[in-house]
Amino acid sequence: MKVRADLHNHSCLSPCGDLFMSPKTLVEGALETGIKLIALSDHNSAMNLPAMDKVCQSAGLPLIYGIEVTSLEEAHILCLFETLDIAMDMGELLYSLLPDIKNNPEKLGDQVWVDADENIEGEVEKYLGSGVNLSLDDLIIEVHRRGGLFIPAHIDRPMFSIPSQLGFLPPMDYDALESTVIPPPAFIGKIPKNIPLIQNSDAHYPENIGQRSTVYEMEEPGFQGLKMALKAKLIEFHQ
Repeated sequence: MKVRADLHNHSCLSPCGDLFMSPKTLVEGALETGIKLIALSDHNSAMNLPAMDKVCQSAGLPLIYGIEVTSLEEAHILCLFETLDIAMDMGELLYSLLPDIKNNPEKLGDQVWVDADENIEGEVEKYLGSGVNLSLDDLIIEVHRRGGLFIPAHIDRPMFSIPSQLGFLPPMDYDALESTVIPPPAFIGKIPKNIPLIQNSDAHYPENIGQRSTVYEMEEPGFQGLKMALKAKLIEFHQ
């Protein structure tokens, strides 16, 4: 079946995300825009994934458990996992490797995690916008060791992408590359033919949900179906 997926979304946990971006809002927006598989991928944290999991289960919307990690090089990497427990374990590691910079909500943005009914349960103390003490080489090892997918985010952007930080795309065992424009601009350089390109909304506000997405051919919407579709490059771009 053809499954339209949006695998890059932020909630009210991300300091750059809108405070109205609760898991409930994300799921409602996804259903309204025809998304059949969604990932929540907050910056350097998995704290809103438990609530997102509950809301998705209630709505019958399959969920991929994600985190957008900022590497030591300050490149954003979309890291996707099969289970909540694996993602939470990765989130604990990342938090331990964040610099001890206390968040200032008034200057840097709110970092709250909520329950399935949108009640605030707590606020993350460390600033989640910092780079963690993991190089790209170390990060890919941690992600693949947990059976996850390692996908450089928005490679065509002039900030916080691997090309913007390093000046090129180094040869690595990427599972896919995310670009806001398909095909990516020429300045990125030649992309190996075996690496699939995908698009996602990178939603920070309710109106962004489902703005960009990718259609995958899979037997059933879920992590294993996504993994197989990426490997076989069974991908279309939603217009």
